[in-house]
Amino acid sequence: MANDNLTSAKRAKNDEFYTQYGDIQKEMEAYLEYDPDTFRDKVVYCNCDDPFESNFFRYFVLNFNKLGLKQLITTSYKPSPVANTQLELFGDETFTKSKGRPKVTANKFIINEAHDIDGDGEFNLKDVARQLKANKNNEWTPLKGDGDFRCDECINLLKQSDIVVTNPPFSLFRQYVKQLFEYNKKFVIIGNMNAITYKDVFPEIKENKLWLGATNFNTGMYFQVSSDFVYNDTYKFERERNGVKVNRVPGVCWFTNLDHGRRHKPLPLMTMKENLKHSKHKEINGKRKYDKYDNYDAIEVSFTDSIPSDYDGVMGVPISFLDKYNPDQFEILGMCENEDLYNLKSKKYSTVECKTAYLDKFGKKGTYDLNASGVIIQNGLMEKVYQRVLIRHRKNYGSNA
Repeated sequence: MANDNLTSAKRAKNDEFYTQYGDIQKEMEAYLEYDPDTFRDKVVYCNCDDPFESNFFRYFVLNFNKLGLKQLITTSYKPSPVANTQLELFGDETFTKSKGRPKVTANKFIINEAHDIDGDGEFNLKDVARQLKANKNNEWTPLKGDGDFRCDECINLLKQSDIVVTNPPFSLFRQYVKQLFEYNKKFVIIGNMNAITYKDVFPEIKENKLWLGATNFNTGMYFQVSSDFVYNDTYKFERERNGVKVNRVPGVCWFTNLDHGRRHKPLPLMTMKENLKHSKHKEINGKRKYDKYDNYDAIEVSFTDSIPSDYDGVMGVPISFLDKYNPDQFEILGMCENEDLYNLKSKKYSTVECKTAYLDKFGKKGTYDLNASGVIIQNGLMEKVYQRVLIRHRKNYGSNA
């Protein structure tokens, strides 16, 4: 499996996967380019981020004044292995243990100001370390609990914030996103692209309340790992970047409800005739035509760059289309899925039909779950397609006016 390294690491408790500073900076710069005041006078909350090790904390504290932040809050989701010993993020600055402070704890940092405290003419992490150690205007304290984002302690901090930026636990992504919407927060978070299809995530995408971030996800994301991290035997990608050990996790992307310019970039398209004549994907399913679903009033479009500019009906496109989705250009109607939540199905297959389709395709008894996806008919056989998002062109946009 593509995520074997990540799964194996979690089993072995070797799960320290840290988002790289450059990836955070690149994503945040996209929002600032679209709106320079994105973070101005805002309280940014990085929950699920160990302040001792997080590059989210590093980015926002070093750019505190440049961004015009009102406050930065960071909490760790679980006890830090370096807490109260050496704050490696701050270089050589060592924290002495305070009386009564536990050796290992979940921590909270609250930054209200950031400036050159040692008078050397440069603001850096050592200044932040000294300010935190002195606890003047800024605060470094242990949390009472374990720092779980669902606990009252962290929810109270969430209520104080304007924008949440973090890499939450993938296994709790549904609960995490639900909480963000429950408290009406702006956010920029990292998740697996498969979360697009979640029943409590996709409706927010459909209603234009949640979308993908500015960074293209097709290349995957490299996370910093510990020096003793063991790679899977099938791993074939880079193992070091900028002097640190990294691991590539495919299908990872940013989710947000902050606007950015790439989201409004028009997707260039050819007409249906031009696609069938010139596109590298012109041999769609082995023939020069667009297949129509047997169970949806829509055509199958296997590749985003094969979307025809002159087709006014409904089209089923890969979920990767959402990486190039322009809400001004397209309308999302729903998904090809089992429950027909969006009332788009034109046909539902019986158990007998599903069993017959399986026998015809595989030559043995079984059940082909045709109702779980779009279905096309090839050479007399019913074929399920991969997960599809159902879209259509918006009227009066560009060439479709």
